[in-house]
Amino acid sequence: MKKYFLLALVFITVSFDTQKPYAYDSGEWFKFRIHYGFINAGYATLEIKDAIRDNKKVYHAIGKGYTVGMSRFFFKVDDNYESYFDKVTNKPYQFVRKIDEGGYTKNQEGFFNQDNNKILIKDYKKNTEKTFSVTEHVQDIISTFYFLRNHPNIDKLKVGESIIVDMFFDDEIFKFQLKYIGKENLKTKFGTAPTMIFRPLVQSGRVFKEKESLTVWISDDNNKIPLRIKASLAVGSIKADLEGFKGLKNPFMVKLNN
Repeated sequence: MKKYFLLALVFITVSFDTQKPYAYDSGEWFKFRIHYGFINAGYATLEIKDAIRDNKKVYHAIGKGYTVGMSRFFFKVDDNYESYFDKVTNKPYQFVRKIDEGGYTKNQEGFFNQDNNKILIKDYKKNTEKTFSVTEHVQDIISTFYFLRNHPNIDKLKVGESIIVDMFFDDEIFKFQLKYIGKENLKTKFGTAPTMIFRPLVQSGRVFKEKESLTVWISDDNNKIPLRIKASLAVGSIKADLEGFKGLKNPFMVKLNN
């Protein structure tokens, strides 16, 4: 289940505007509380650090998700997603996906060859290696989230318009489509924040009711941080709310709740 929340945090980009101020920098950290009604189901964290890849200074982003309490007893989740991506182009060099979701496990690393539009997938669970062709602007699940936050058109979308990104996920290119819904002042534990609302299109069926079952609220400021994610499931709904943060690049535009 946790992979869908991380996926919901992912938006898109196919270009990059180096003149726009960065929405993030090393040292940024988020924590989200995931709850099913009044039940505290788990937590997810996202942080970004500095690293070196191919003798270049790059960003190293880490996303973790885990269940707690009775939720862990019924459905244990321990997920770790990582991405190493370029500080200028945001193109990914490497990703890590090590997950355990109720017994469903994966342990993979992906190595992008940006010059040849290839990716080498090392599957440590199956002890296999495979190479796949990818598109020029492909992203992994974590790098796309950070890439989107500097997208030059994110503030220019009209209600009903969508953006699409090529994202490599589960050994294939996933066409991730995001629809802009509008704006809303959202009450959070930090105060009332102006937000932009997006609805990523997901696969309906076993987990989600419909293709538009996910809704994401991001801060309508220069940070573009996710404040709430809501999913309508086959049974009930589940939400993830921002619980804590530090190291924001820009001021958090929020008013104290009355």
